[in-house]
Amino acid sequence: MKDVLFELEESRLKEEISKRGAKRVLLQLPDGLKPQGPRLAAVIEHAGADAIISGDPCYGACDLLLCEAESLKVDLVVHYGHTGMVGDEKTRAPTIYVEARADIGIEKVVEMSLSHLELWHRIGLATTIQHIHMLSEARQVLEAAGKTVYVGDAGHMKYPGQVLGCDYSNAKSVSAKVEAFLFVGGGRFHALGLSLATMKPIVVADPFEQRAYPIEAEGQKTLKRRWSEISQARKAETFGVIVGLKPGQMSVETALEIKKDLERSGKKAVLLALREIVPGALMQFPTIEAHVNTACPRIALDEPSAFTKPVLTVREAYVALGKIGWEDLLNEGFI
Repeated sequence: MKDVLFELEESRLKEEISKRGAKRVLLQLPDGLKPQGPRLAAVIEHAGADAIISGDPCYGACDLLLCEAESLKVDLVVHYGHTGMVGDEKTRAPTIYVEARADIGIEKVVEMSLSHLELWHRIGLATTIQHIHMLSEARQVLEAAGKTVYVGDAGHMKYPGQVLGCDYSNAKSVSAKVEAFLFVGGGRFHALGLSLATMKPIVVADPFEQRAYPIEAEGQKTLKRRWSEISQARKAETFGVIVGLKPGQMSVETALEIKKDLERSGKKAVLLALREIVPGALMQFPTIEAHVNTACPRIALDEPSAFTKPVLTVREAYVALGKIGWEDLLNEGFI
């Protein structure tokens, strides 16, 4: 992977600490930015505050350190790599978001994607916050090649065209108009989510690896796995309904509702509250035959092989119960 600089907004960081009179700051970084933690801690301390770096995983803006901030008695949480989610302005400790945009060119890799987009004329465009400032450049390259480009309205996202691992509403708003999507960004995580959310062909333009490629095969493989998980869950009599404890993933009412629906269908169901939804935690309940996850849907969709028993999304659970059809998921998207 090419070495990339990220805009860490150190001047802003110092200004916020000074403006707020913060004396203790909690720093939260996704794994890719954790190596920058000690340097940012030095910036914080130079600004007159004690710095504490969270070493726990950070999966997104849904994963705020609310309880930790309260326990550590911090005056400010600095969350890197994501934009804020709706409603999190009422956190127990003031939280600022630093988007950490990538300083890497995308023109060449978008041009490389054109050979994979030859079959389609109407192209949707999506990216993550790290590349959102370059979306217009990608659009220009596509339009210069004769493509008609669609970028989803921001809606409840901060920027048009922005997608999250669990939220593709921007892309879905234009999905009916496009024949395929170009995703600008690194890795397959968001691109696969885009595929499952829109059920359209996806081409990835990866500026970090300097290559472009389609992910249709991965998408089809995931669909087969999901049908297998649903088929297995149909045979289960006892379900665990998972309530996520991360602030942006907690959905107690949804969990209670699906529990009642399972019981109405003659199943047994119990609620399980988890902060980290990992195979080892679920294995502690051997009498539970299948699970329904009401937290982040990507947990079930991306790592089914890691779990020894089926873990379904809420909508997949309703397919298993016969409340909605498999075709409904294919038509409306999994996310």
